[in-house]
Amino acid sequence: MSENVLAVVAGKELTEAQFEAYLKSVPREQQMYAQNPQYREQYKEQFIDLYLFAQLGKDEKMDETDEFKEIMEGARRDILAQLSMRDMLKDITVTEEEQKAFYEENKAQFGKGATVSAKHILTDSEEKCQTILKNIEAGEKTFEDAAREFSTCPSGAKGGDLGEFGKGQMVKEFEDAAFDAEIGKVVGPVKTQFGYHLIKVEKKNEPKTAEFEEVKGQIYQQLLGKKQNDAYEAKVKELKDKYLK
Repeated sequence: MSENVLAVVAGKELTEAQFEAYLKSVPREQQMYAQNPQYREQYKEQFIDLYLFAQLGKDEKMDETDEFKEIMEGARRDILAQLSMRDMLKDITVTEEEQKAFYEENKAQFGKGATVSAKHILTDSEEKCQTILKNIEAGEKTFEDAAREFSTCPSGAKGGDLGEFGKGQMVKEFEDAAFDAEIGKVVGPVKTQFGYHLIKVEKKNEPKTAEFEEVKGQIYQQLLGKKQNDAYEAKVKELKDKYLK
């Protein structure tokens, strides 16, 4: 048996290359497991088992039954339809000029609301929050060091940094306090369903229109989808006229 042959089923060699092709058919959410040596062996067994059962079906002449022929005809139809649709759509694309034209004509839909960049410290009690705030105001600790030491939020490891966020992304009490806060001033305690927060706003960003480079991918997908849908509908109409009687 050559090195790249995994097994021989009824005289048919099953190769490593065939197994790799089989793995590509595994559901996407399971793909990561296929890279694990333990799970990979399980998939290899399943792959070989598939051929064993297929050979059993052949030996019992299941491929001569009406059920088999009906299933095969359905599979043949589906494959032909997929191949013809893929062929019809393969040359459809969207140019950068079309993307830019769409962007200029529809800038309103690419507006970005006001955002803030902020850090926070989360605790389970108002008293802890007050104590931490006093330490910060007294200069005993920086906000960032206090976040690393006391915050129960995972962001504490980054000095409490939450990055940039807009309205609707945080719970209302936190959002209201953050957007109302002065830049660089620590506010709180602010009570939310998660606990008590100290908040430090680093930056406020006014509403603006997203730059073309930020949204060109989104525009491409939107225009491509419309072109493909239009082509599909036009082709369906053509085929109905040709084949439906």
